[in-house]
Amino acid sequence: MKKIIRIALLALLVGCGSTQTMGTQTGVVGGPEGVKGKIVESTDNTKAYGSSDNGATTAVFSDKAKIGVIMDYLASDELQGRETGSEGIEKAADFIEAVFKNNNINPYFITYKDTLTNMDTNAYNIVGVLEGTDPVLKNEFVVIGAHYDHIGLIAPENGDTIANGANDNASGTTTVLEFARYFGNKNNNKRSLIFALFSAEEKGLLGSAHLAKRLKSKNLDLYTMLNFEMVGVPLVEKDYYVYVTGYEMSNLAAISNGYAGEKLVGFLPTAKEYNLFQRSDNYPFDTEFSVPSQTYCTFDFTNFDFYHKVGDEPEIMDYEHMANFVNKMYPVLEKIINAPIKEIKYN
Repeated sequence: MKKIIRIALLALLVGCGSTQTMGTQTGVVGGPEGVKGKIVESTDNTKAYGSSDNGATTAVFSDKAKIGVIMDYLASDELQGRETGSEGIEKAADFIEAVFKNNNINPYFITYKDTLTNMDTNAYNIVGVLEGTDPVLKNEFVVIGAHYDHIGLIAPENGDTIANGANDNASGTTTVLEFARYFGNKNNNKRSLIFALFSAEEKGLLGSAHLAKRLKSKNLDLYTMLNFEMVGVPLVEKDYYVYVTGYEMSNLAAISNGYAGEKLVGFLPTAKEYNLFQRSDNYPFDTEFSVPSQTYCTFDFTNFDFYHKVGDEPEIMDYEHMANFVNKMYPVLEKIINAPIKEIKYN
């Protein structure tokens, strides 16, 4: 009971968010053991998040304090690296459920937990839905996803055995939870939204493979699947903010940039070289539905040295970058979700 109350209190801190530009405000930040409650001041973020280099305006919704509340818990030592089937990932799942509940996101199935049928370990995705507001377009769906598992305890390095998985992929999970907070309170999505946090990505995309098959069996009318992976640190010396895997396969980058009013999304040759399109949770949706299913990412192989290592700690994440990314992306998602026709297409 104590654990449930603690998680619920923490989740309340990222619930019921305003979509107004924020001035100076004071609030309680804290929650679980190791992230003690304290008073913090959030100053006017307009200067930090207000504009891009080419003059495009970025509306403020998220900030680094809100990002930090989620990241500091999901990537904390308490969760022991969130390995699929572990007590730590169970705590992460409880937290995600509480955030969904606090922000008007309903269970897609009978409960939020979508039990995996393709592995023996007791594991589940967390899947929520927000019904669309348009009587016709609500029958079409957009999946917004990320994996919330990591690799747990590994060989010690300087006495540390916990692979906290801050960048991989507490960062993507945090981003999706911020989108759920935005749309769950804004309630302006014409299409229906599925928010999916996948387990067992590190076991071979098993969570997303399970959900994609299950949704396909329901004859879901899927418009697009947008996945978020390793967005905790900014790209280095690029003229764009984020890349998409499978860049040349669709017009997603062009659509995103048009909606953003800036060069938000670019092409990373290394992503193609290493075939990242097939190595994240977008891929099972591409396989099952044959609709544009791609991953947004800011890991460029030069800006992060702790992939699957104990050094993937929250302290080295850039929360201001993450908040800026959320603030740049949610208007893009909003326009994708509310477009009168399915504009994103495979080439």
